[in-house]
Amino acid sequence: LPAGVQMVVSSLAALVVVGIVNRFGSDATAAYGAVNQVMSYVQFPAMSIAIASSIFAAQAIGARQISEVENVTRTGLIMSLLITGTFVTIAYLFSENLVRRFMTADAVGQLAEWLLHTVLWSVVMFGLGSVFSAVMRASGVVLVPMFLALVAIAGVELPAALILSQTIGLEGISIAYAMGFSTLLVLQAT
Repeated sequence: LPAGVQMVVSSLAALVVVGIVNRFGSDATAAYGAVNQVMSYVQFPAMSIAIASSIFAAQAIGARQISEVENVTRTGLIMSLLITGTFVTIAYLFSENLVRRFMTADAVGQLAEWLLHTVLWSVVMFGLGSVFSAVMRASGVVLVPMFLALVAIAGVELPAALILSQTIGLEGISIAYAMGFSTLLVLQAT
């Protein structure tokens, strides 16, 4: 149930953000769609590492080897940093080619690449936060990660997207995503 609530809130927030992006016109909407496609591919390894961390943490807890949960968490964080960081680096290096896979218009491609450069680094924050969240869920603590995600989405990302889109423009929405991922990592790590 908490994971379902978190997914519903994330989906509603995504609708709000798309509405904000649409105000900037069709080029912005197309660029935003391309950025989301690239981001989803880069986020996939981070999500996989989080799932693996959850499984290994649950096995350690089930075997009553609680001290191993710390090792699982550390290993998950290191793997997420290295693997997700590698994917992020590759995406930065080949960003032009990646966004061109989803569009052909030069102006839109340049806009997408610019937005991608603004937000891409935060996928590392997302990956690290996902490991913490997964280990919490493996230990049976499911409401805390949900609550922290809601705070990051509704309390930071959405208000920042609204304010920054009005003050600095389209780039503000990418910055808001990065702020949400970073806030979530800080909250989950503490």
